[in-house]
Amino acid sequence: MTSIPKNEQNQKQVQILNELSKRKVVEHNSLITSIAKMDKTPLKMFELAVSCIDTEEPPKDHTVYLSKAELFAFFKVDDSNKHTRFKQAVENMQKQAFFKIKEKKEHGFEFENIVPIPYVKWTDYHDEVTIRFSPEIMPYLINLKQNFTQHALSDLAELNSKYSIILYRWLSMNYNQYEHYSYKGGRREEQVEAYRNPSISMRELREMTDTVNEYKLFTNFSKKVLDKPLEEINDRTSFNIAYEKVKKGKSIDSIVFHITKKRRADDNSYKLEDKTYKEAKAEKELSNQTLAGKALESRYTRLLLENFLLSPYEMTDTSLMAGLQKNVYPKYDELKTLRGLEGVKKHLSYVREKQEPYSKGNVAKYLKKAVDQYLPTVKLQDLDQPERASVRGKGASHE
Repeated sequence: MTSIPKNEQNQKQVQILNELSKRKVVEHNSLITSIAKMDKTPLKMFELAVSCIDTEEPPKDHTVYLSKAELFAFFKVDDSNKHTRFKQAVENMQKQAFFKIKEKKEHGFEFENIVPIPYVKWTDYHDEVTIRFSPEIMPYLINLKQNFTQHALSDLAELNSKYSIILYRWLSMNYNQYEHYSYKGGRREEQVEAYRNPSISMRELREMTDTVNEYKLFTNFSKKVLDKPLEEINDRTSFNIAYEKVKKGKSIDSIVFHITKKRRADDNSYKLEDKTYKEAKAEKELSNQTLAGKALESRYTRLLLENFLLSPYEMTDTSLMAGLQKNVYPKYDELKTLRGLEGVKKHLSYVREKQEPYSKGNVAKYLKKAVDQYLPTVKLQDLDQPERASVRGKGASHE
């Protein structure tokens, strides 16, 4: 094989993995919910290759280039046998690895079996590795406008089990939707929370993890596919995951996962160059500024100040003021309709008397909870005593 001309090498730009925290993997959700017929090494190699794709400018000839040295670093391989192991991993990926994709169409389901990377080229005297994706896999990796997920490559680098990788991708898919609708709106609160607490049937989970014919006893399944992989995810990624079993009769029917994100300074570093993320972030900031501006002009803000439920310093917090305007003040409007402004004043006076020190850490959440608990009582009183509904401005005591 002839050596690659220097100018062509410059055009190809061998990918550098030194800053894994800034790299992301973007995939269509159908790929994440598909059956990955491969072990952990080909799956990780595929994810690594996908992270090299610029989704805005797809690679020419479906080809990306990796540095062999950095690839070994990604897999944390430094022994003398690493070249042989790399060759074996490539052969396994090409001969055995494929995705079984199932997509719902108008008249039923469509099934595809796709070998994602049919061509890999490298030498024993050069650092570059050429990886070419199949044309069939590319629609699941480029020009994605909806139904896609992105996750941090650095998290995947830490996972050493096929099941932990599969679960991490699926959990990321759900948490991505939770973050998206938390930013953009368009879903009811319970729908948004369902993305953070996703449920999957045992049948779907077994299909996705390719364990339909394995670990027949649930105790074995939970140990191999759930407990150990989730322990690894919790220890090594940005997620903390818990799960609970849902029974139907005597058997386990489904699993509900509970996802929380660890607070880290670099939580979203891999998203910072992402156009969609930046647009959503800018849109939310603009929306918050507008909401906060309205809150500053609201009479309810003045009442909160008078009752020492809000301080002048807290009024400089755009996020807090936006939260009050969006989530709390509409409730006060509702209470005002039922009991007049005097009713709102008496409610806030009562809340002030009962306020606990802990509540000052999240004022908007505390005030929303207080009025949410009170409004049903007011409405029930109006049903029981219709004459009270006609009285405005006299207020109502909290029983």
